[in-house]
This record gives sequence, C-alpha cells and structure tokens, in this order.
Amino acid sequence: MANDKLGRPSKERLAVLRNQVSYLLWYGRIETTVAKAKAVASKAEKILTLAINTYQDNVKVTKTVTLDGKKVEKEVVNDGVKKLNARRKMMAFLYDLAEQREAKESLENFKARTNGVNHALIEKIFNVYAPKYDERAKELGTYGGYTRVIKTGTRRGDAAELAIVELV
Repeated sequence: MANDKLGRPSKERLAVLRNQVSYLLWYGRIETTVAKAKAVASKAEKILTLAINTYQDNVKVTKTVTLDGKKVEKEVVNDGVKKLNARRKMMAFLYDLAEQREAKESLENFKARTNGVNHALIEKIFNVYAPKYDERAKELGTYGGYTRVIKTGTRRGDAAELAIVELV
C-alpha cells in the first residue's frame, strides 16, 4: 500500500496523505476510500511507532532565570536527542493543526488551556497516544495494530468503495 499511487501525481498524493494522516491523528477517525484508507493507516502506524519508541526520552536541564532582579536556578525538562529527532520528522510530514475553542469556552480559559503549546498535534501524539499505545503494547505483548480499517460500502455517485480508518 505504501507504493499505491492513488491515481495522482506524487506531489498531490503526498499532500492528500499528509492531510488525511494529520486529521486521523487529530480526530481519531476519518472516512475515505479503501485505497487511501490503507495508505493512511500505514503512515499513521509508522508515526505512532516513532512516538512510542521515543516519548520517554527527556533530559533535565538547570537554567538561570532572572525574577524581580534576582537570579534563580530553575529545572526544565527538555526533549532528548531521539525525541527531538522524532518530533522533527513528524513536523516535516504532518500538517500543523491548531487547537480549537470548545463550545461555550471563554477566551481566558482557552488561552490558559493552550498556553505554551506551539504544535498541538505533535503534543497530542507524544502526550496522549504514545503512553496509551505503549501501555497497550506492554499488556498485549505486541507492538503495532494502532489503526483499524472498516469497509462501509460504496459511495453514491461513483460507486467507490468507502472505509473508515480509526485509531484503536
């Protein structure tokens, strides 16, 4: 499926895959044609595997910060080398989706919730999906199988086979 051309030139095919993988990882579920669904599931699995293998690579660093004219040493947790490399690979492939305000959420609450988050999708992958699937892998004893493709029938109009891709 990785070599499936999807009837498009390479630039367009990669743009479609980037878009659909980004939305799959953001929303957890998308509906598309079967061929695209299989290609999207393959790419998403690789990204999630990369995150699972590197999400615990953190380094504690002591920085000197000036507060009210006084120098204070503060411990900061930075990404390790492997996690930083994985983050950059993900950022090169995925589209950067912005966090949306929830219904009836005030602007102050939204700003407080999203304070310090520059790349919401990447943070979601490392902070939500990677620990969840790592725990799942330890329980089941196997890695992989983070996505599922469910065929739903044909599309009205052109009779293309449709499928739902979702994170397990």
